[in-house]
Amino acid sequence: MPLIYTVSQVARYLRGSLDRDSLLGDLWVQGEVSNLRRPPTGHTYFTLKDAGASLRCVAFHPVPGSDLLAEGQEVIVNGRVSFYEARGEVNLYVRAVQALGAGALALEFARLKARLEAEGLFARKRALPPFPRRIGVATSPTGAVWHDIQTTIRRRYPLVELVLAPCQVQGDGAVESIIEALETLGRQPGIDLLILARGGGSLEELGPFNDERVARAIFRCPVPVVTGIGHETDTTIADLVADVRAPTPTAAAQMAVPDREDLLRRVEALLQRAEGAWRRSLQRTSHALAGLEGRLARCAPDIPTRRRQVDALVERGQRAMGHLLEARRQAVEALAARLEGLHPRRVLERGYGVITRRGEGRPITHPHQVAPGDALTVYVAGGVFGARAEG
Repeated sequence: MPLIYTVSQVARYLRGSLDRDSLLGDLWVQGEVSNLRRPPTGHTYFTLKDAGASLRCVAFHPVPGSDLLAEGQEVIVNGRVSFYEARGEVNLYVRAVQALGAGALALEFARLKARLEAEGLFARKRALPPFPRRIGVATSPTGAVWHDIQTTIRRRYPLVELVLAPCQVQGDGAVESIIEALETLGRQPGIDLLILARGGGSLEELGPFNDERVARAIFRCPVPVVTGIGHETDTTIADLVADVRAPTPTAAAQMAVPDREDLLRRVEALLQRAEGAWRRSLQRTSHALAGLEGRLARCAPDIPTRRRQVDALVERGQRAMGHLLEARRQAVEALAARLEGLHPRRVLERGYGVITRRGEGRPITHPHQVAPGDALTVYVAGGVFGARAEG
């Protein structure tokens, strides 16, 4: 019995066979556009035909040059041929579109651009440092480009240090020379950004900057890269991979550094703003201080009135103290008079006397305290005399 395959197995085999074919994997095809459709998804579906055959084509958005597609337009497209299993169709999946008559270099540029864009090499855009200290420059040391870059940077921002990595910018060996210069600058310590520049030239002369190896070397650079290649109308693969693309080498130098005149104007503006803010703050503080002084004046005590009140209280206190002292003096005098009247001397003055046994100080208050013949001492108002008890 013969081996039987499913439809899916056959479809997968056909797709695998087409995808493994090196010729069909990167193909340039010329033909006339027909059955053009552009649904809202942004993708483009069309048929490419000539007098003898037709080929279904799909251009998934975005595709460089897809705007050239028009009904009946003769074009050249680049893409790969594969098998769409769900519909059983052989399709050409388009990567780039060129108008008929474009040269080989232009076609190769479109093919490489489409491939690198699909890989995401054009999407990364790093910000340039606002105040770089060291800038690496990869360019020819003998051309006018290096002189223009030095002149522009010294005029705009003389604080920066330029580090030149000389390289060949056209001809045989230029690709390797550019890559070596970029890698050398990438290893330099303290480099803040790189400038890759050369003057104008034909598409052939700019060829090294459309080389895939140079594009990947730019993408590998550890710091942002500014390109200034050719004239304003020239756009290379290197420009698309770089973080910033300048239209000319001089413009690249201008984009790499700030302008000191602009910085001076900004500093002057900041100083004016600071001075204005300081003046406004001082004015607000002065107003607040004046308000506090007014409140303080309203809340402060009436010192003269309070002084008069204190003087009056002192006078009242002095008068009260004088009255009190006078009353106490009179009371003391009365007590002194009473004490004086009770003094024993006053009793003696009335004819009384005090009798003690001679040599003793205790008064005799009873006859029993005396025996006949005791020597006595008699104290009277006029003095003292001796006596003897007789019985």
